[in-house]
Amino acid sequence: MSVRRLRLGELLALAGAVCVIVSLFEPSYENAAGKLDAWDTFGPAVALLIVAAIAALVLVLSALTELSVALPVAAAVWSVALGLAGVIAALVRVLERPDHATSLCAGAWLALAGAVAILAGAWQSLRDERQ
Repeated sequence: MSVRRLRLGELLALAGAVCVIVSLFEPSYENAAGKLDAWDTFGPAVALLIVAAIAALVLVLSALTELSVALPVAAAVWSVALGLAGVIAALVRVLERPDHATSLCAGAWLALAGAVAILAGAWQSLRDERQ
């Protein structure tokens, strides 16, 4: 296991996964009753964001351990697909207003930024042919 094996794509995906995980605990919406985080408004979009973050972490771990070349490539392919689903889910969360929310807070924007970083990092990892 060597950190030197991590390329720009994996580092970007890792940063995105950290952003998504942090966004789960930050307020995403504000309504008359107070602020709501992802756990208060849990639904399919939040589940897709969690799956995208897990896929990014698997991508980073497979690049770190790299027992074979096939595993990091497969992890990158799945991370691109799940990262795209995460971006769509984050966009839905930014555009929808659950529980009569009046405004967006930092958590929704952080989730969107993290999902975009996961998608971009996985795509870059897939494009980078260096081993």
